[in-house]
Amino acid sequence: MPKTWPVYLLLSLLIALSARTIKARQVKKCSLARQLYRNGVPYSELADWLCLVEGESSFNTKAINPTNVDNSVDWGLFQINDRYWCKPSDGRPSTDLCRLPCRLLLSDDIRYSIACAKYIKQQQGFSAWVAWNNRCQGPKPSVKRCFKRRHRYIG
Repeated sequence: MPKTWPVYLLLSLLIALSARTIKARQVKKCSLARQLYRNGVPYSELADWLCLVEGESSFNTKAINPTNVDNSVDWGLFQINDRYWCKPSDGRPSTDLCRLPCRLLLSDDIRYSIACAKYIKQQQGFSAWVAWNNRCQGPKPSVKRCFKRRHRYIG
């Protein structure tokens, strides 16, 4: 048996473990629309928010973009930047305007993400997000189907 088998075994184990540590949750469009609405987002803005989230994170609650030119990182569904809006755990400087640790933006409980995103929108509008600027200027699909009641008949 070649002496390289321990290396292959170790690599296989590391790959298997790393695949389990970050489990992304894909939020469904209608589920997100209803959560946004329940958290105070006006119905008339829901299509813009869904377009923005699709472009920024593909509806992934655990999305992280560490490739910004200024060494800042974008976090979560809304890709909220840690230079301005949240506090990074590694001690990098931040104005932390949303007053929360960035790791909360990766939670499956998206209330923190929604609250911070609403604050950003209040301060800078949708144009604060590159994806909204690049993808969401024109007509967007309706969210009506997300709010239709399903009637059940019990017979």
